[in-house]
Amino acid sequence: MDMWSYGMILVRMASPLRLVFLLVIHRVSGQYWGVRYRPSHICALKGSTVTVYCNYTYPTCGYRIRKVFWTKTNEYEDSYEAEYTDLSKDPEYSQRLQYLGDKHNNCTIRLSHVTQKDSQNYYFRFITNKHREELFGNPGVSLTVTDLQVESPETVTEGDSVRLTCNSSCTLTDRATFIWYRNSQPLTERRDRNNRLLLQSVRREDAGRYSCGVQGHTYISPAVQLNVTYPPKCVSVSISPSDIIVEGDSVTLICSSDSNSPAEMSWFKGRTFVGSGKIYSILKISSDHSGEYKCKSSNEHGEKYSEAVTLNVMYAPKSASVSIFQFGQFLEGDSVTLICSSDSNPPALNFSWFQENQSSSVGSGQSFSALQSGRFYCEAHNQHGSQRSDAVTMDRQYPPKSVSVSISPSDIIVEGDSVTMSCSSYSNPPAEMSWFKGGTFVGSGRIYSISKISSHHSGEYKCKSSNKHGEKYSDAVTLNVMYPPKSASVSIIQSGQFLEGDSVTLICSSDSNPPALNFSWFKENQISSVGSGQSFIALQSERFYCEAHNQHGSQRSDAVTVTGEEKHLTQEAKGQETN
Repeated sequence: MDMWSYGMILVRMASPLRLVFLLVIHRVSGQYWGVRYRPSHICALKGSTVTVYCNYTYPTCGYRIRKVFWTKTNEYEDSYEAEYTDLSKDPEYSQRLQYLGDKHNNCTIRLSHVTQKDSQNYYFRFITNKHREELFGNPGVSLTVTDLQVESPETVTEGDSVRLTCNSSCTLTDRATFIWYRNSQPLTERRDRNNRLLLQSVRREDAGRYSCGVQGHTYISPAVQLNVTYPPKCVSVSISPSDIIVEGDSVTLICSSDSNSPAEMSWFKGRTFVGSGKIYSILKISSDHSGEYKCKSSNEHGEKYSEAVTLNVMYAPKSASVSIFQFGQFLEGDSVTLICSSDSNPPALNFSWFQENQSSSVGSGQSFSALQSGRFYCEAHNQHGSQRSDAVTMDRQYPPKSVSVSISPSDIIVEGDSVTMSCSSYSNPPAEMSWFKGGTFVGSGRIYSISKISSHHSGEYKCKSSNKHGEKYSDAVTLNVMYPPKSASVSIIQSGQFLEGDSVTLICSSDSNPPALNFSWFKENQISSVGSGQSFIALQSERFYCEAHNQHGSQRSDAVTVTGEEKHLTQEAKGQETN
């Protein structure tokens, strides 16, 4: 008897079918000849081992089996010794085919490692010891070798249901229990006789490469990718640098999220859109960039915001200023509190105080008590720098004091000059000035001017300085206007009646400043003086006049007539002023 060995066969899968057995019987000499295959149609999985159960019959009387074999040839040859391809001698089968039968009635074989090339019709044949007594087992056994293919949608949305099918080209003859794999790992809970995998309410974790197999077989189908799309989740923002950010630094905000399909990123400061893209960069950051930032991740399935992150930009003090902390008005001598303020991050904790035009500080701390007037400023400091404020004036208010009057020109004032009197005082707020001659108001303003002064302007003048806190008068100043003699006149000093030939004293008088000290007497119609001095003794009846002199000029009086008969003094024409 020939020995049978094992080999390899490729297989293609299909849906299961019930198999039909066929018995081929030949009637020879009243005996029955036949071959029975169980099953006659086989669907086997690629790489599996196939057993074909086979029985044959022949007349036992006088017959002896000389040769048995399996073949793929289905043509009947007339020759008794016709050559059929004996699979046990075919290199493609010899190592994989095992004959399990005998030379009596069992013709079972086993074919291992089937491949799709093994999809053929196979026949059993035996030859007896008598010429032309043989049996060809037609129609034979049909073997179909199938592989497995997973049928699946390429993409599914999270929350939907999806059905995956493990397909074969024929129905497997053996009852199959299907096994499913995700990313080469078996889904142990999915072992059943159903070739479908139902994923209800798909999660993103269900995405992966799916393949299928049959329990008891090593063959696994090619994997197919199941892509689960879902809206953005786990949206977060990271900041670089992640510790201290100082004004002027470059800062990068990075948005990350888990989504399928890829998400688009948008950036918001508060509710204001500021940019798009995964990365939001600020090349030279300033304090204006401080605030809360969010990233919005969105795709066609939805959108999600990250939690807000705070961008806290550190910066040196700026906008430093001094404010005066005082209720109501403050007067000279009051203590006034100054407060230093600034915009900085972190807040300034160190402050220095300076009086303008002084190099050394006059105090420290955010507040400072100023006891004197002046201009003060502060410097605010934090670890990132410092800034100096503008100076403020300590404007202490007080009533007028040290009120005084100055006169220009300050020496001799002569009638006809222009004279200016100036009033000065110390006060806050500034004072209003009023001028008085004696007790009479004559003008207002700091300056009182007389463009062409005359003698009647002489007198005592005062300036009054007043503001809402009080008023004060200056000391009186005297305006002494110098002028030449005027209103010169002659008077007669004589008691009782006087007769012709009596001696009469004449007195020359005038209005002048300074008083006239030089006097000249003239007889009318004579050029030469007839006397000097303020008094003159007239001895005869004539007409006389005088001239009064000071350093500013002179004036001639009217002539007077001295007559005894009339016993009185007659004054004629008015005097004429001469300079």
